[in-house]
Order: sequence, then structure tokens, then C-alpha cells
Amino acid sequence: MTQNTGGRGAGAVLGAATVATGLVAGVVFAYVCSVMPALARSDDRVFFEVMRNINDVIQNPVFFTAFFGAPILAGVAAWQHRATRARVWTLAGFVLCAAVFLVTTAANVPLNAALAAAHDPAAARAAFEDPWVAWNLVRTILAVVGLVCLIRAMAVRGTARDQARD
Repeated sequence: MTQNTGGRGAGAVLGAATVATGLVAGVVFAYVCSVMPALARSDDRVFFEVMRNINDVIQNPVFFTAFFGAPILAGVAAWQHRATRARVWTLAGFVLCAAVFLVTTAANVPLNAALAAAHDPAAARAAFEDPWVAWNLVRTILAVVGLVCLIRAMAVRGTARDQARD
């Protein structure tokens, strides 16, 4: 029995999408369990300064490679696996990666921009902290579930490849 596994290079693209998604999930998860709880213990001026610094330094090629790469690679993987047993999982992974991108650009980035433009640390924190934390939790859940979907796609793809060899 032969099974379609997505074509030449499809496994590498799916693997890269999975790694990039895992990296993004790890970054946003780190905010949930360490960065924001630590900053919650800080006074307004420290919170304001550290978040502004983080928002500046995270804009770098290493982070952007994973952040933009995850939805792009997941989209390519979904296309490559459209006629395979892994199609549902790769499509779900892509949709979830795209949702992480959309939440980040529609919610977290505008909050970051408002924080950068603010002058009063107490007022800025009051407007920023709770909504940013809430949206970060949303994108963390989306990223982790997207990662699980892509891992499942890899497993389904591997099973199909193994069956094709038999």
C-alpha cells in the first residue's frame, strides 16, 4: 500500500514548522509563568522600564525568524500535506499559528506601542498589565495547542510513511 506523505521535503518543512512553533510557544509561556509574575512584584517604575526594555530587545532577527517562520512554515506544511492523513493536523497547526500571529499583532503589539509612548509609569501600567497578561495567556494556549497539532501531524505522517514502506 502506498501513502502520500506530502512530497519531497514536506517532512523537513513540517519539522521546521514544529520547531518554530515550539520556540514561540516557549517564549510566550515564559511570560505566563515567570516574566509577568516577577514583574507583578515590582513597583510601577520598574515594571514600566523593564517591559519597555523587553519590548525593544525582543524585536530582533532571532525572535522574528521563529515568530514569522512558525505560521509561514505551518502554512506551507498544511499545503504540502493537503492530500495526506496528516492534513487535518497540519491545517489545525497552521490556523493556530496564524491565530497566535493575529492575537500578537492585534492585541499585544498595540499595548506595547501604547506603553512605549506613555510617560506616567503608574497610568501606563494600569492600562497595560491586565489586558496584556490576558492576551498573552490566549496566545500561549493557541501556541501550545498549535504545537501539539503539529507534533501529531508528524506522528501521523511518520505512520503513513512507515505503512508505505511495508
